[in-house]
Parts: sequence; structure tokens; C-alpha cells
Amino acid sequence: MTRPAAALTSHKLYSKPPEFYEAMLHDIEQAERYIYLEIYKFGNDEVGLRFRDALTKAAKRGVQVKLLLDSWGVSYTETFFSELVASGGEVRFFRKILYTFDFFTKNHRRNHRKFLLIDDQISYMGSANITGYSLQWRESMMRFTGGITLMFKRSFLDSYKIYNKYIFNKFAYKKSKFLDHFELVEDMPSIYRQRVKTKLERLISKAKREIIIETPYFLPGHKIRKLLADAAKRGVNVKIILPMHSDVRSIDLLSSKYLGFYYSNKIKLVFYTLSNLHAKLLLIDGEIFGLGSPNIDYRSFRYQHEVMLFGTHRGIVEEIRNHIDETLLNCQVFDHHSWLRRPRIEKVLGWLLLPFRHMF
Repeated sequence: MTRPAAALTSHKLYSKPPEFYEAMLHDIEQAERYIYLEIYKFGNDEVGLRFRDALTKAAKRGVQVKLLLDSWGVSYTETFFSELVASGGEVRFFRKILYTFDFFTKNHRRNHRKFLLIDDQISYMGSANITGYSLQWRESMMRFTGGITLMFKRSFLDSYKIYNKYIFNKFAYKKSKFLDHFELVEDMPSIYRQRVKTKLERLISKAKREIIIETPYFLPGHKIRKLLADAAKRGVNVKIILPMHSDVRSIDLLSSKYLGFYYSNKIKLVFYTLSNLHAKLLLIDGEIFGLGSPNIDYRSFRYQHEVMLFGTHRGIVEEIRNHIDETLLNCQVFDHHSWLRRPRIEKVLGWLLLPFRHMF
């Protein structure tokens, strides 16, 4: 009788896009059975062309290739992949842009997930897109080998089926997938059921010693803000790691409005200074990790298809801790005095953007 594959035989957390791009391309070149890629942005640039050509070569040698790309995140049409499709590959664009009088509402629900899955044995998931635009950013992409890929595969195939369906109602949600030390939490657009947010709230409320969140955009709602403040009051070391300047200026202006609240509630803020920080990580009490595609903001929780892996695997917890420690080497502590003296125009813009916080 054949024994089931171990859930996890190896893992490696990458922070630098050039390194994990090379690892991904090598794995694509070695693929024998299938390659499934689900990504928000796939660039029409040097990086995107390398991936497209590698995927095309794989299809030509008989590998099953399936791509699910978000229509908002790409700037080209199906012709970009014409040779791949002619070679037997499949390319689906998640919810094509609709040009209607209700343009923004109809097109706001996007697929923000990031997966690369190969041959039931190799998988990547995390924060990064495939584009030269973010080549120098600090990311969080984990490479796994082992049976955990089968759990990711089920998630991908479910997503692949609904690529052209409009799902946005209070009943739309997916149950978590469990495997050994891991829980895969998937979100679908919904105001009423936000699975990732609910999971984060539970973890924050139960934390005893430490909460570390590393995220490019930090614009949580009232409940998470209060839970973080409550945790700090009961003696939990709460630390939020953000980019000094993200690639979305409007979110920086909005999130800046709340920095005084965090400071007054003993929540530590530090800002990464080397480049844009795009990693999306969570560490609770040095025992529980979170890794995936969501940002800590309204848009990820309400409007986007997201996926996040939680678990207690000691090796992964250690890798994430090392990543965080390395990030902190290039961070600046929040300067409350400077924040109070920030330009008046920034304060005004923060207030003006507040009614639109769900859209960024």
C-alpha cells in the first residue's frame, strides 16, 4: 500500500524577488506533469517575458499549464500568451474589466491570490507578483515541497472554476482547509463574512506575549485597532512593521491619520527604509505564523479573493522570525514628535480620503 506523501518535506522563505524568481523558473523548467499559476500581476516586462517563455516551453514538452491572472492586474490582452495557448496552455483572466456606468463597483472585486504549483510536490505562495516593477522590494514568498501542495491545488482549482463569476453576497465564503500543522483560510468578496479578518481577530485576542505584523498597507477597521490596543494593555508586545513609503501614497496618508492612536496605546511602529516593504507576515507568541496575500486593510478583507496560510510548524516559525529580525535591521522607530509636526496638507488629505478608505 502506498503511503501518503508527508505534508511538508522542505520549506524556504524568500525575501528578494531576483532569488525566488530564479528558483521558480528553475522549478518550471523541471516540471513534468503540470504547472498552475494564480497571480494578481503578471508584467509585460523582462520578468514577465521570462516567465511566459518558460511556461510556453513547458507546454510544448507536454506539461499541463494553467494560468489564472487578474484582469485589473495586467495591462495586455490574451495575445500576449498566444504561443502558450497554441502550445496547449490555458490562460484565464479573472473577471474581465466591464466598461459600464457602474465601472468602479463592478470591477472592484479582484483576485489578489498568489500561487505557483508544480507536479503535486512543489508550491510557492506569499506576497509577490511577477513583474519587474517590484524587483527591489522586500517580499515574503515561501517555497514548499511535499503533500501540502495538494491542499493548495484544491484551492487553485476551485478558484480557476469561478474566474468569470460575480460573487459578492453575505452568504459567499469558503471553509478553511486543514492539513497537519496548517490551516488554509480563503476569502471571497463579502461585507458580512471575512474569513481572514476573523482569524486575525481571534489570534490577536488570544495572544499572550507578542504580536508582530509585517505588511505594506496597514488600514485595519475599528475592531482590529481595538484588539491590538487591548493586547498592548495586557502586556503583549505589539509591533507593526510598515514601509517608510509604500507604492500607494493615498494609503500612506490614510494610515498616517491613525499613527497617534497606536502610539498612545503602546503599539510599537517601525518603518522599513531600504526599499518598499511588500511582505505580508504575522507571528503570534513565537508559535503561530501567518503568511499569504492579504493586506491589513478594508479592500483585502471586503472586496478581494485572498488566501492565507496559518500554522505552528516550528521550522517555518523560525524562518519567519529570521526574516522579521533581518527586516528590523533596516527600520526606523516611529517618531511621534515629527508626526505631530507633519505638513498640514497631509493631515487634511488624510481626513478627505477617510470616506474612501474601503476603496484603496
